[in-house]
Amino acid sequence: MEGLVLNWSPVEIAGLHVDPLTVRARAVVDATGHPCEIVKIIQEKTGPELNTPTGKILGEKSMWADRAESTVTDNVGEVFPGLYVAGMAANAVHGSPRMGPIFGGMLLSGEKIAKILINKLK
Repeated sequence: MEGLVLNWSPVEIAGLHVDPLTVRARAVVDATGHPCEIVKIIQEKTGPELNTPTGKILGEKSMWADRAESTVTDNVGEVFPGLYVAGMAANAVHGSPRMGPIFGGMLLSGEKIAKILINKLK
């Protein structure tokens, strides 16, 4: 993955004739939360090629606050070349419990992905 194509919903709704924006990126982070929207699009376009046991999004399990608080940082990382997950998107992709991490785990997840990318992109 080397960037994104952004389709603007408001532009489409307004009927404006504007091409989608393209953004080149050396790394993309899906931090879209429970829906893991960017990873879903990659899975639809490439099939089972994600860095998970099945090669696919595993989906969130039931709420388990204690477990989710730790797995939200454990699951941070690269799931497709150039595509990383953080926050609840990481738990959704890796099949971990939903909810629980209110701020502590979520902040640590963001810090972890920042450190990973700072080192990778030097």
